[in-house]
Amino acid sequence: MRIRSILSVAALAGSLALLCQPAHAAVSELRQDAVAVTDIVEYQCTVTGMAEKQDIKVKVELTMPDSAVTGQQMTIGWHGTYVDGTALRAPATGLASGIKLYAYASISRLPGLTSANGVGEPAPFSAGQTIPLPRDTVPLKTTPSNAGTATVKPAAINFGTRTDEKSIECEVQNADALTTYPLTVSSADGRPTDPAPVMPSPQPTPTVTATTDDQSTGSVPVTSDPQPTHTITATVTKASTDGNSKVLKTPSGGAATGGGGESGPDGRMLISTGFLLTFAAATGLLLRRRSLPRG
Repeated sequence: MRIRSILSVAALAGSLALLCQPAHAAVSELRQDAVAVTDIVEYQCTVTGMAEKQDIKVKVELTMPDSAVTGQQMTIGWHGTYVDGTALRAPATGLASGIKLYAYASISRLPGLTSANGVGEPAPFSAGQTIPLPRDTVPLKTTPSNAGTATVKPAAINFGTRTDEKSIECEVQNADALTTYPLTVSSADGRPTDPAPVMPSPQPTPTVTATTDDQSTGSVPVTSDPQPTHTITATVTKASTDGNSKVLKTPSGGAATGGGGESGPDGRMLISTGFLLTFAAATGLLLRRRSLPRG
């Protein structure tokens, strides 16, 4: 009797577990759904071949992604329907075949990200008829490079064969009245993506290099304020055995302060000149005294 009771309880628990699994999965999928918002956007459209501009109203539903990560492409869903009896008409001359809808969403307050765009296929239409909007949701794609919180609003819609060949351009007229919706972008590694601070590079220490006639060299660090590096090279003779030394080369790059003690005529030249003059005077005086008659 006890065994039957245990088996009955186990079977009942198994049945409840099987029934609860789909409910749990439904809750999980519901949490992962993106957030959808709706706004009525007023457009003024310029149509090629028509002088008169068309004013239309479109109820735009944007589906925001529930998670966006830097460096990965994200998708914002766009779905539009005409409201208040307005609709966009094709020109009487018709449009080129292969016309597509190009929808945009403006993104602000996030560096490096300004918009998302996508392309949709409208249903077939004829010249002068209403241009239908795509029935399916148009995916607007973009890739954020920085983490943060952005604001998103519906933006322009265009019709053409390519993005740079637009037959119809529709610009938003009530941008300030549109609701802005938050878009959170997280970092791929879960950390802020602020750029690393730039550290100043260390300034090199100026050095003076001296070279003697016996080919020995040395570098002496000079303590000074951080300034651009200047290297001063000087070549000096080694003292001779008689105690006299002579500078063979003055420092290059030094200030023009004059020749110092070695400027002007050599002193030995002056002494030699004076000696010759004195010798000549004495010789002339001696010759004069010999030429005078004796009394």
